[in-house]
Amino acid sequence: MSTHEEALRALVRASPWLMTALRAARSLELPPWCIGAGVLRNLVWDALHGHTEPSPLADLDLVFFDEQNTSPARDAALQARLQQALPGIPWEVTNQAGVHHWFESVFGHAVGPLASLEDAVASWPEYATAVGVRLEADEGLTVIAPLGLDDLFGMVVRRNPRRVSIQTYRQRVAQKRYAQRWPDVTVIPAEPSQQICG
Repeated sequence: MSTHEEALRALVRASPWLMTALRAARSLELPPWCIGAGVLRNLVWDALHGHTEPSPLADLDLVFFDEQNTSPARDAALQARLQQALPGIPWEVTNQAGVHHWFESVFGHAVGPLASLEDAVASWPEYATAVGVRLEADEGLTVIAPLGLDDLFGMVVRRNPRRVSIQTYRQRVAQKRYAQRWPDVTVIPAEPSQQICG
């Protein structure tokens, strides 16, 4: 077990609201699932910057992988259940097995189907946010970090070229205001030579 994994687990356990969210997600009894992306980035970078108040969160990403039912209505119903149970949390529930059906209409380029939950997490926009955690039945925390945790704990924003276009990455960097929110973060500019693959 890596030191970064241990540190991430400790930070998650020290966050009462995130643990509550993980328990709510676990209660849905979904196929392979995790909570991740921006919530974990904020958690770690806030801690590394000594912030005592959590940074605002646009949404809390709960993702799962189920090829048997990729209906958007199911995602919406699950999200509604969680919003009713924990209305103070900005839930966003997505079955990653169905992302290829709508990705082009939202992001402007088509992508192929994902193979698993880990494959999905590995496609997320930046290396630092390609991370998820799952609360197991025995209260253990499983860390899903197919691209590693170095960028997350090194406070590096780097485009993941697998699915994110340079234009989308630049928009995200401008919108997220990483440097203003976390001054010690290093943002690596997207290079035109980095093509989307996969």
